[in-house]
Amino acid sequence: MIKGLTSTFNFDPSPETQATIEMARNFTRDHIIPKASPLDQSGEYPLEIMKKAHSLGLMNFFIPPQYGGSGLSYVDSLLVHEELSYGCTGVSATLGLSSLSGSALLSYGSEDQRKKYFQKFIEKPTVAAFCITESNAGSDVGAIRTRADRNSAGAWTINGEKAWITNAGYADWFFVLARTDPNAKPSGALTAFIVDKDTPGIKVGRKEDNLGQRCADTRSVSFEDVRVSDSAVLGGVGNGFKITMGSFDYQRPILAINAVGLARRAMEESIKYASQRIVFQQPIAKQQAIQFKLAEMAIGIETARLAALKAAWCHMKGEQNTLIAAIAKCLAADTANKAATEAVQIFGGCGYSKDYPVEKLLRDAKIFQIYGGTCEIQRIIIAREVIKNSRDR
Repeated sequence: MIKGLTSTFNFDPSPETQATIEMARNFTRDHIIPKASPLDQSGEYPLEIMKKAHSLGLMNFFIPPQYGGSGLSYVDSLLVHEELSYGCTGVSATLGLSSLSGSALLSYGSEDQRKKYFQKFIEKPTVAAFCITESNAGSDVGAIRTRADRNSAGAWTINGEKAWITNAGYADWFFVLARTDPNAKPSGALTAFIVDKDTPGIKVGRKEDNLGQRCADTRSVSFEDVRVSDSAVLGGVGNGFKITMGSFDYQRPILAINAVGLARRAMEESIKYASQRIVFQQPIAKQQAIQFKLAEMAIGIETARLAALKAAWCHMKGEQNTLIAAIAKCLAADTANKAATEAVQIFGGCGYSKDYPVEKLLRDAKIFQIYGGTCEIQRIIIAREVIKNSRDR
């Protein structure tokens, strides 16, 4: 059996988890779906939705109970993320992408760091920004140019610019990856830092005017002689690359399940429309051409969901989930794009209009094939892992 693809798992939610899922479903119906189109048109940050979600405990599932978290398991949290993403993936990205920085803090942070920053998440609606990507370094994390130089007193000075940083305009703190050894290989050259938003020298750029997920906040962040102490180092000097890769493995099942939520919305909107649209004296849902599109959507949704849940389950067991997380993210991203495209086709001319929900789904879906590692990069990872596992056997 390929490593990371283990058996004997159960995804049945407990009664308590099912209640949380139902709450998320109702929250999506009452608070996200009615606001999704206006937020898409205005590009406004969904702050009021975030405040309400925080009050209901629908954020920050990565925080364990000993730090004030809900105690919801990683697998169960995905089922909640799917419900939120059904309403709007721009909103769910806002609510959920602090998991990148938060998971790194949980796995590698000191006790003092965890207490300080987890408490911020618990006390009020707070987000963190994961500052990795640069204009010249997206898929190739090892190519980042942001530098952190240490002086004789043990303090660090950070200089560089990050691009396409989600939640940058509203983040309370930044996870910053910087080069601390210009001569080492990436595996030892990079260090992660926790940098508070009010640290002098941080400049946040304008909000990007994006194709989809338009209410999500995406900006550049520049660091000009930003000074931090040794206490800001996360996980030790030279461990930044390893920490970042681990965070990606944690995040990809979440991105996958967000894409599943979007795909499910596309399918259900398509079923509803096809059941009402009459052509040649019958609903188009009775046409085999339409039925096949719906069937393909269902196949993709069910398999992508299973892959995402399995990736989360492997992580919970302490297994390396790099392979199955990449499979889940790649499959779900492609499924969401295919489902949204077919939904527009089923709606016909109406699907091309902003008066109907599916054109937004199509625009929102595209980013899943790009952020968190492009689908091309996921396929490279998958191939690398299966070849390595084959040799190991």
